[in-house]
Amino acid sequence: MSPSGEYIALAVPSKDGMETSLEVTNLATGKSQVMRFGSQQHVSNIHWTADDQLVVSRASLEPLKARPVSLGELYSTNIKAKNQDILFGFVPDTETKRGKRKDRGISVIAKVLHNEPGMALVDFTCWDCGEEPDTVIFKVNTRTGERKEIERGDRLASYQFDQGGEPRFRTTWDENDEPVLAYRKNKGDPWQPLPKSIAGRLIYSVRFAPDNNTVYALVTDALEPAQAYKIDLKAGTRMKLAGDPDVAVSAFLYSGLDGIPFAVTYDAAKPALQYLEPNSEWTKLHSGLMAAFPGEMVSFRGFSRDGNKVLFSVWSDRDPGSYYVYDRTARKAQKIIDYLPGLKAEELAQTRPIEFASRDGQKLFGFFTAKGSGPKPMIVMAHGGPFGIYDTWGFDEQVQFLASRGYAVLQINYRGSGGRGEAFQRSGWQGWGTTIQNDIADGVHWAIANKLADPKRICTSGASFGGYTALIQPILNPGMYRCAIGYVGVYDLPLMLKTDKNYGISKRSRRFFDRTLGTDSDALAKISPARHADAIGVPVMLIHGRDDKTADFSQYKAMEAALKAQGKSVEAFIAEGEGHGFYKPENRAELYKRMEAFLGKYIGPGAAPAGN
Repeated sequence: MSPSGEYIALAVPSKDGMETSLEVTNLATGKSQVMRFGSQQHVSNIHWTADDQLVVSRASLEPLKARPVSLGELYSTNIKAKNQDILFGFVPDTETKRGKRKDRGISVIAKVLHNEPGMALVDFTCWDCGEEPDTVIFKVNTRTGERKEIERGDRLASYQFDQGGEPRFRTTWDENDEPVLAYRKNKGDPWQPLPKSIAGRLIYSVRFAPDNNTVYALVTDALEPAQAYKIDLKAGTRMKLAGDPDVAVSAFLYSGLDGIPFAVTYDAAKPALQYLEPNSEWTKLHSGLMAAFPGEMVSFRGFSRDGNKVLFSVWSDRDPGSYYVYDRTARKAQKIIDYLPGLKAEELAQTRPIEFASRDGQKLFGFFTAKGSGPKPMIVMAHGGPFGIYDTWGFDEQVQFLASRGYAVLQINYRGSGGRGEAFQRSGWQGWGTTIQNDIADGVHWAIANKLADPKRICTSGASFGGYTALIQPILNPGMYRCAIGYVGVYDLPLMLKTDKNYGISKRSRRFFDRTLGTDSDALAKISPARHADAIGVPVMLIHGRDDKTADFSQYKAMEAALKAQGKSVEAFIAEGEGHGFYKPENRAELYKRMEAFLGKYIGPGAAPAGN
């Protein structure tokens, strides 16, 4: 929403999914201005920097989600599609013209300066300046492109700003990749170590009150889940606002454009909302909207400058989302758009948050999705990552597709998943083929014991690390599964360390792989599905993009060759021109058709017994 409350800006994909344009709509007249930033280009991360000025990121489609994600280049435009310009990016020279920008790095809008229309802070990190590139903060006039450097450290850093735009918190990392926190106690002070009384390990999601001294933030002191605090910088003290010993606070809900928080949310287990100020006008507004949309979550997405208009979304496990603008004076909501208007919530499956104990007593959370009741044929679908990523309650396209065909879907937030603090993540380190897989198998046993799954009709499926899991689970748990679907998966771990582009980017990323995966090639080979194809006793389907740069195409070739060497058949779907996840509508449709047919043969009605 524009600061004036007059306009809404949307990123709108083309029908073929090959382009995403920017569409600006006048709320009063309904008239729209559509802006393209080049053939087959995508935009994301829309920011209003003034009532009539926007900045967007040039983007590519996010792996496995088919949604644009920033490439680190910023473009500006006004609402009439005039004066479009590149603010940050690399524009190569041509034979007749020198490229305007030569920014070799990643740029993101760090903060819009609402009190200075048209001005914003940009966080820029060079991509070819060595192992520890400087992070530079520029103050940028988004109308003219003029920029001024206001902050530069001597290494990679993360900054957080007060309401005036001054960097007040800084996080860097030492040679062991441990965070080092610094702050400016007062505006203009030099950087100094952040007292442990404020935060012992991490501080993020920072929001300053108008006095530029009172801070609201998510904080950890060691490796525990993040808690919400109110902090007095000058006094060096803090007061806990909210928190849970098992689940991190996931986000704040704010009272207006630059307002303080009035609520927090949790999403790693059962979704939860906690109001911090029960008598706040914003609490009353939010709780009233929640009551108006029973069974749904309401998220505030934007505000007019005067706080009278609120852009909010309504979403749930069976609703991919609808956007509204609420006029607080008129006390009326205006629907803007449905994310997927063709779906009807009553025809979709309910996602149920679950909780169980692993074989060694660890409390685990997850989600079970199915239509109706009673034991069902079930797909075990592990999320990617594996570290820091986690499944949450909400609409999932693939889960709902499978449920619509009569299957149950089980998702487990195994050890290593995010949302529960660093200690929980670390408990999954070097557990690719052991601890993590035991947690998933324990979830299957739980579903069977609770008569949610038919034990004779269970398949495993997943993408990326989930693809690895799909193939290793039948090896570790013979007899548990009837089939396996690996989508853009990793199947040979020693090969991955030789070919994975992410592994070779920096010493930091290599250290992370070493810590979380291990360095013993023989040990990694023992937990690599491609090295143990003889132990896979179920039918296999492999899906991969020919241009995958994350799970290199060699992973597919290694798994296919290993299965065929054992005389095992493989159903395969190789998509030309696709990477780590498919985004072309025709490929996604074909993917689902093939998955449906494959599952139908082995766990659908009248399915044949397992065997390959």
